[in-house]
Amino acid sequence: MKGCTWVFVATLLCQQFCLFRVMAAKRERKMKKEPNQYTEPFNATLSNSEELHGHPKILESPDPRITDPRRTWISFVHRPDDGNTSKRRCKGKDKKLRGLVGPPGPPGPQGPPGAPGAEVTREVLLQEFKEILKEAIERRASLAISAHPSQLPPLLLSLEEVSPHRRVEEAFHCKLKGQVVVDKKTLVELQNFQSVRGDYRLNLCSSTTAIPLAKGAFLRGTGLNLATGRFTAPVSGIYQFSANVHIDHSELKSKVQLRARDNVRVLICIESLCHRYTSLEVIAGLESNSKIFTIYVHGLLQLQAGQYTSIFVDNSAGAPITIQNGSDFMGMLMGA
Repeated sequence: MKGCTWVFVATLLCQQFCLFRVMAAKRERKMKKEPNQYTEPFNATLSNSEELHGHPKILESPDPRITDPRRTWISFVHRPDDGNTSKRRCKGKDKKLRGLVGPPGPPGPQGPPGAPGAEVTREVLLQEFKEILKEAIERRASLAISAHPSQLPPLLLSLEEVSPHRRVEEAFHCKLKGQVVVDKKTLVELQNFQSVRGDYRLNLCSSTTAIPLAKGAFLRGTGLNLATGRFTAPVSGIYQFSANVHIDHSELKSKVQLRARDNVRVLICIESLCHRYTSLEVIAGLESNSKIFTIYVHGLLQLQAGQYTSIFVDNSAGAPITIQNGSDFMGMLMGA
């Protein structure tokens, strides 16, 4: 019994001793293998010779230390410095080590004065504005020509040629030259007008001599015939006419007792047809206490080219009346 126990203990000690030796051998092999246990990763790119053998060949590094991550990191940390990194690091450190900023220094001396600027006057600014406006008009005109090449280019006028007011092409102001007697129950067309000074007695229509106009009077265009007192429209359009007819009815008041139906009509008619065409008409009674009174006619008429207008006086009283010289006849073209 005692001998069996010793055999069992010896067997157990032998097993433990063998197990200890095996573990010591493994640890020794592991310590030997640790410096060179890492190899290069598998390279997927194979040469022609490696493809022929059918088995890839693992490339071995010439320096086994590079394959060790720890040694690689240590060599990277202790690499030689080229000076660039130190400059970058010092930039941040310099900002921290500068300390407080001192007070600003005194201002420097004043520099020499510059050249005097150009004197800008109102005329210079106006001239520059005209040039800018002219360039803008020419640019717009060139764009319009390029967009519509078939149309005629717009007329370009310089600013000096553009008048702020439209010129009136047809207008006149004339006065009756002499007295005209209108008998009772009679319609008379006024004729024989003048637009010259009182010391000239020539008819403008029949004379080629340059005769000065009276101050304030004017004859613009060729539509008025002073001898007949008719204005002929050169173009179709809207015309404005007015007349101041001065009437002397002293003879009527002295000879005949005035009746309610006694009156005088002043008309500006088209083509002498006062009832067929529209006319400008004023009716005045004869009950005025003054010797001379004035009838004023004013309005607009539409004339076709070639039609004429003139003044008519219709006396419906029972005695003659006298139209005084100096009675006015005026007209002008308003527009087409």
